[in-house]
Amino acid sequence: MSTRSRARQIVLQVLFQYDINAESAAENQEQFIRSRLNKVQGLVRFATQLVGGVRTHKEALDVAVQAAANNWSIPRMAVTDRNILRLGAYEILHTDTPPSVVIDEAIELAKRFGSNQSSGFVNGILDRVLKSGRSETTSSPEPTEQTAAESEQATDESP
Repeated sequence: MSTRSRARQIVLQVLFQYDINAESAAENQEQFIRSRLNKVQGLVRFATQLVGGVRTHKEALDVAVQAAANNWSIPRMAVTDRNILRLGAYEILHTDTPPSVVIDEAIELAKRFGSNQSSGFVNGILDRVLKSGRSETTSSPEPTEQTAAESEQATDESP
């Protein structure tokens, strides 16, 4: 198992705990992350950023997941599944991690911590999150700047 995979497992555990008990102290969670990742600074930083990002964007992530989850509401999803989906959606929408890696990692988390159907459920929803995230970024193309030559040509042609 890669070290980042291990970090994602720890992140999922922290998100699960936070989902069940939102009053849990962030200090205890940071200590949990550090101890589970053997105080390896790069991994601790990676895991802490993921936890912070999911918490910061939780409402928007839930909207994205909800939009992709036909006939499923967030509260109706298993706690493990919804936190894997939040983590995956965060990485797809807010990090530079390749989407195929994110989805593969989420499927592995679902296989390890979820039910028999979790991996397919997570795969389908994150695929739709990816597609909708891409369509949002490509649906409104940035206006192109005219080059100086094009501007001059346009002015020369005007009456």
